Amino acid sequence: MAAIWREHGLPVVDADVLARAAVAKGSRALSAILAEFGQEYLGPDGELDRRRLAERIFGDTAATARLNAIVHPEVRRLSQLKFAELAQTDHPLACYEVPLLFENGLESTLRPVVVVNCSSTEQLKRAMARDGSPASSVARRLQAQWPLAEKVARADVVIDNNGSPSELRALALRALGEVCRKVECDATRYQLV
Repeated sequence: MAAIWREHGLPVVDADVLARAAVAKGSRALSAILAEFGQEYLGPDGELDRRRLAERIFGDTAATARLNAIVHPEVRRLSQLKFAELAQTDHPLACYEVPLLFENGLESTLRPVVVVNCSSTEQLKRAMARDGSPASSVARRLQAQWPLAEKVARADVVIDNNGSPSELRALALRALGEVCRKVECDATRYQLV
């Protein structure tokens, strides 16, 4: 959905991209992760072996909390830098694509909140296809997040993504129009009229 908005000129800051940057080769966060969890999570290329670490921590709430305490502050710092850059432009609106928005208590400062919803079966299937991970691994990751129903209940705008890509496109553009109305932003800027 954020990719569709980006195509229409809306700047998108992607928390997953920032998380990768936070733990990049040579970073302080990567060093802290290796000190906390062990050198075996360093890949031969000098990068974090994210898949191996995910297998280790998901399902272990204490380990997940320790990892989050290392990574999340750095992601927050990087996102603040990105938003500061955007504040220097003429963009009246930006999207922060962040899977753990509610889990990290960010919803009060980032309004309106848009949640993309789909069935749990579809969510599992899409995550497996995207990541190339087995169902058990994806299920553990999803269980570490808030249930989608809880996120939907707290959202300002909900997009139902159980349909086709063309249906998602139409719904995403309708949702962007709704966001523009909520924040009194000219929707023509994003080619929505």
